[in-house]
Amino acid sequence: MTFNTAVKTCFVKFLTFSGRASRPEYWFFFLFIVIWNVIAGVIDWQMFTQVIETEVDGVKTITATSSQPVQSLVGLIVFLPHLAVAWRRMHDTGRSGIYALLPILLIVGAFAVLFFGIGIASSFAAGGSLDLLFTRATLLVLVPTMLVLIVSPLLVLWWLTRPSQPGTNQYGPNPTEVQS
Repeated sequence: MTFNTAVKTCFVKFLTFSGRASRPEYWFFFLFIVIWNVIAGVIDWQMFTQVIETEVDGVKTITATSSQPVQSLVGLIVFLPHLAVAWRRMHDTGRSGIYALLPILLIVGAFAVLFFGIGIASSFAAGGSLDLLFTRATLLVLVPTMLVLIVSPLLVLWWLTRPSQPGTNQYGPNPTEVQS
C-alpha cells in the first residue's frame, strides 16, 4: 500500500470500525497526520500568533500566544479517520478495537477515582479517621493507576506495530493477503 492509497482509504473508511487495516495503512496515515499538523502549526505560527511585549521594573518580557485554529481544524478533520484506522489496525493484530482507546479509558478512570475518592473523603469531618482512610485509599489506588497510565500508551504503540495476524481472523481476511 502506498502513502496516497493509505490516506485515501482512511478518509473513505472514516466511519468503518469493522474489518482490518494493514500496518502500512495505519502508519502512512499517521505520517500524513504528523505532516499536516506541522504544516498547520507553521500556518498558525505565521498567521495567528500574537506577540506581546511587556516591561515591568526594567525587565522586558516577550510572550507569544496563539489559539491555533488551523491545528484545531486539522485535529477535528482527522480525529474519526484516525480512530477508525487504529481500531481496524487492532483488529488486524487479533485484538478488539477498544484497546486503541485504552489510555483514554484509563485516564478517565483515574480522574474518576481521584474525584470521587477525594469527594467522599471531604464529606467527613476534616482530620477524622474516615477522612484519612478515604484519602489514603484513594492514593493507594491512584499510584498504581498512574503507573499503568505511563505504560499503557507504550503498550498500545507496541500493539500497533505488530505484524498482521496471518490468514482470516474473527475480524475478517488479512488485508495484505487479499488480492484486489
